[in-house]
Amino acid sequence: MSNETFGAYIKKARETINLTLRKVAAHLDIDTSTLSKVERGDRHASPDYLKPLAAILKLNLKEVQTKFIADKISKDFGGMEHLTDGLKAAEQQIKKKKK
Repeated sequence: MSNETFGAYIKKARETINLTLRKVAAHLDIDTSTLSKVERGDRHASPDYLKPLAAILKLNLKEVQTKFIADKISKDFGGMEHLTDGLKAAEQQIKKKKK
């Protein structure tokens, strides 16, 4: 997976299959301006949009979710000195919750 942002990833996928912002936004039941802001990186996408986005853009849901998570963590916590340790601790917490 490349280093492009989640928004750039979604825009590229949308343009590859020649879908307009309006059509994708309607599928997600959001304003066109909201989707445009997500594509530009001015706004985070809601996790609720990931499955419908994957479906309309004909993308693998795992890849969409992975790109979303990586971009969000990078933007929100990328400058933190102990990010890797925090990610490991979060992974352990998630594993405990799944048991």
